[in-house]
Amino acid sequence: MGLIHIDLFTTLDGVAQAPGGPEEDAAVGFEFGGWQAPLIDEVVGGQVQSGMAGMDALLLGRRTYDIFAAYWPHQNGEIARLFNSIPKYVASRQAPVLEWADSTLLGADVAAGVSELRDRHQNIHVIGSLNFVQTLFAERLFDRLTLWVYPILLGKGKKVFADGVVPTNLTIIEPVVVSPKGAVLQRYALAEGTPGVGDMSEVEPEG
Repeated sequence: MGLIHIDLFTTLDGVAQAPGGPEEDAAVGFEFGGWQAPLIDEVVGGQVQSGMAGMDALLLGRRTYDIFAAYWPHQNGEIARLFNSIPKYVASRQAPVLEWADSTLLGADVAAGVSELRDRHQNIHVIGSLNFVQTLFAERLFDRLTLWVYPILLGKGKKVFADGVVPTNLTIIEPVVVSPKGAVLQRYALAEGTPGVGDMSEVEPEG
């Protein structure tokens, strides 16, 4: 059964809106579009590419799909070749025209659609797509979560973890990577159960 990977770039205060460019998403008066660009370095670039190893499908929200479809078909390079060659699936409540080659609209039943994708592909990646990601979080319809956390605070903007998040356990699955410009890569797997609670007064300090 295939895996659903969620890949997100976020500031330290959890803002993930429009990391790629000024025109990406100016909703709610967001004025920091492109905040990620000054913090990109070779480590970030290398890790982003290595994280795509084995990707055989993209699953995107409508806004992110439109951005990608307007950009990647006109680019060269390894990422462009990958994105242009694999199937793309789009989550939308409407019926948009999907002009990017090998693009398909996900059905209205998200859980059923994700299940079908798991049967068809090994590594399905969700990149950006913040509104759609909230549904995946709320329904626990993901297997891996990759977070790039950047050392800036924006104070406003759409957040990674919004109102749809439910109590969920995660397990970190590889050592944390820190880039020269301070971006921190964290990769998690969805774990069983929900977070437990306890009483810190009953915990004996070590040493």
